[in-house]
Amino acid sequence: MAQKNYQPGECYDYPLIIKKLLNTPLIYAPQQEIVYRDQQRYTYAELNTRIHRLASALEGFGINAGDVVAVFDYDSNRYLEAFFAVPMMGAVLQTVNWRLSAEQILYTLNHAEARMILINSEFLPILENLQGKLETVKKIVIISEDGAPPETRLAFDGVYEDMLAGAAAAYDFPDLDENTRATTFYTTGTTGDPKGVHFTHRQLVLHTLSVAIAAGSYETIGRFRSDDVYMPLTPMFHVHAWGIPYVATLLGVKQVYPGKYEPPMLLKLIAGEQVTFSHCVPTILQMIVTSPAVKQFDLSKWKVIIGGAALSRGLAKAARGIGMTVYTGYGMSETCPVISLGMPTTDNLDLDDEAMLDIIVKTGLPIPLSEFEIVDANDNPLPHDGATTGEVVFRTPWLTQSYYKAPDKTKDLWRNGWLHSGDVGHIDKKGYLQITDRIKDVIKSGGEWVSSLDLENIMSQHEAVSESAAIGAPDEKWGERPMMIVVLKPEFQGKITAEDLKAHMQKAADSGKLPRYGVPERYEFVESLEKTSVGKLNKKVMREIYK
Repeated sequence: MAQKNYQPGECYDYPLIIKKLLNTPLIYAPQQEIVYRDQQRYTYAELNTRIHRLASALEGFGINAGDVVAVFDYDSNRYLEAFFAVPMMGAVLQTVNWRLSAEQILYTLNHAEARMILINSEFLPILENLQGKLETVKKIVIISEDGAPPETRLAFDGVYEDMLAGAAAAYDFPDLDENTRATTFYTTGTTGDPKGVHFTHRQLVLHTLSVAIAAGSYETIGRFRSDDVYMPLTPMFHVHAWGIPYVATLLGVKQVYPGKYEPPMLLKLIAGEQVTFSHCVPTILQMIVTSPAVKQFDLSKWKVIIGGAALSRGLAKAARGIGMTVYTGYGMSETCPVISLGMPTTDNLDLDDEAMLDIIVKTGLPIPLSEFEIVDANDNPLPHDGATTGEVVFRTPWLTQSYYKAPDKTKDLWRNGWLHSGDVGHIDKKGYLQITDRIKDVIKSGGEWVSSLDLENIMSQHEAVSESAAIGAPDEKWGERPMMIVVLKPEFQGKITAEDLKAHMQKAADSGKLPRYGVPERYEFVESLEKTSVGKLNKKVMREIYK
């Protein structure tokens, strides 16, 4: 590797850059495995070679420092290679949410000024419909599952595996300025165009180190260590799969990438590769715990962080009932994303089942170098009494500093030196944060606030309920009244009435778990709940449907 000429006494200014994360696994675990479905298997040493080949190939296609390379793919070893190769050469990795509308995808590619696209052949119809509208894309390389060029009317410049095979096996990765932009992706809100979130090498390295400490160093449940087998169940386009692939690579763990989320394949990989650590949204966990096939597998060694939406007490109990270890992780796209983990501390590891449920469904304790507060409308700090609620605000060294090319939106994100989450919550005397709602989802009834998350958590504990969502329905007298939208378990459909569910909620109110004015009067039964592209409840759509 080319190095600058140092003068006597001149020290090396060690940069916190992504390429430094690769040094440790190549020393500690060079022969550890990376697995893709039942199709590909290679070692960390080979991963390193493929990262070098990918960078060489990208440079051959004219990609230079600062250029944006966009990726459309399922969770795969190819994505992992791009996580490293693209930013390590000084370019910017754009992870594309292929679940967005075609118009939104077009906007994100043009807004980010993507110069090259790596795309799984299954997503070619999306790109075919955007022909002639892409303003900056110069090169397209197709990822083909069988390695053969696919049939497409899209002009493309190569096939991924052929591209790597023809590229040099050594690339001189530079020592970049650690504040170089490494990644970007787009988060969608309830209105307006998607917002570009971006992170530097320094931010990603610090986030990786902090998550590794928080998840692996303390005596608690669900620890993530070098002897684990990791498989993501969160799309790699979504906040770098929560940054966990970087942690997994640093630790040199065996990594398993499932591609498209298909229940039979997921369970086959979990059992066959002996997966012990994952992360997913509640929707995926719900799919797993309700699958008839799950009873055939021993899941007692599987630890799963649940995030992206609230982990309800009922779902947590169901997961523990089949042997899984689950707990909450919390963050936002803008926070890289992990801010807190809901793991019990050393003084409460011997709790009974009900008390343990109280801990693991909490939003959690701040991970190292992470700080949060709750504030009122004037940004004044509120007491940590486990009851007083306010907006949750953050400080860490890895928070996004701005929305990309959107200074007006950034003004709403950062105020008084704190990143404002838009979430409402409280902090107890032990430091545990509990999110109670999004500001936009709080139900305002007769001047009182009702937490939609509290309603959903209580509803989840009814034996007949599979999923539920609470929203505010317009009301002439009270402004809004809470209503429940409910998916019943198959065996209870047609047997449970709205009055049954109201009685369940009323019982919670009678026991003090819910204010009496918070008991919903309206219950709608549906086959499925509206979800966003990343599996969260889409309450904006629900409110439109039931307004």
